Amino acid sequence: MRLWRKLAESPLGVGWSRGRRLELMHRAMGFAALGFLTLVPLLIVVAATDPASGQGFARWMSQALGLAESSQDEVERLFGLPRQALQRTTAFGLAALAVFGLTFGSAVQTTYEKVWDLPAARWHTMWRHVVWLGMLIVYLMIFVSTPLPGESVLSLAIGAIGDLAGTVLFFWASQRVLLCGRVRWRALLPGAVATAIALLGLRVFSQLVFSPLIASNAVTYGPFGTVLVVQSWLVGVGVVVYGGAIAGRVGHEMWTRRHLARRGGKPQGRRPGPPAAGPPHR
Repeated sequence: MRLWRKLAESPLGVGWSRGRRLELMHRAMGFAALGFLTLVPLLIVVAATDPASGQGFARWMSQALGLAESSQDEVERLFGLPRQALQRTTAFGLAALAVFGLTFGSAVQTTYEKVWDLPAARWHTMWRHVVWLGMLIVYLMIFVSTPLPGESVLSLAIGAIGDLAGTVLFFWASQRVLLCGRVRWRALLPGAVATAIALLGLRVFSQLVFSPLIASNAVTYGPFGTVLVVQSWLVGVGVVVYGGAIAGRVGHEMWTRRHLARRGGKPQGRRPGPPAAGPPHR
């Protein structure tokens, strides 16, 4: 019993408990569904407007998944040519995609609020969804427009560090914007770092698992096989994004508790758990 209690009170145990309470896997599947049905079409059109993006969204997806050449061809066939997507999209279609993209932002905001045990934001803060969607598009467009790294170790290292730093900044600012400034910057930094590192790990995992799966599933199931792999990858992204926020909050609370103990302060006399909703987290 003592060992079980220590495990439950450890950062890993607290994070696992909060993930279960948040229903992390269900929310990650919702993230994947909204991402594929609403955000992916929007980003395909946006990427097609940048002539420097090459293959547009298909190239971005290939880079994110770390695909080999054979698998890249399947992804490019699935998402089509950028110019065709741009020419066949009407103004009404763009408006509908923008609205659906805002719904995606609302879903991410709701999960972040539950991670920090905050009440739902008021209706007049919906403009933050627009800001966040713009931030996301700019972030992905920069990633798409960045040339592929060379073969040298130095180029790979610089590219990895740049991607990591940009991802930390994006998720750091994303949490601040979607939470309407109710959580302080320093409390959000651990979650942004955890998310960025986990996304880098997911990319390595994708190179080892998802890349060969796309090639084999394309032979067995055709384009539908590629859709299944991409959807599974999006579920993984959802787990990383939401799980990184949980890990960040747990890490911040553990650090705060130890900092208070060193200074002789008196931490809250209860086991690690969600604080009452109210003033901003310090």
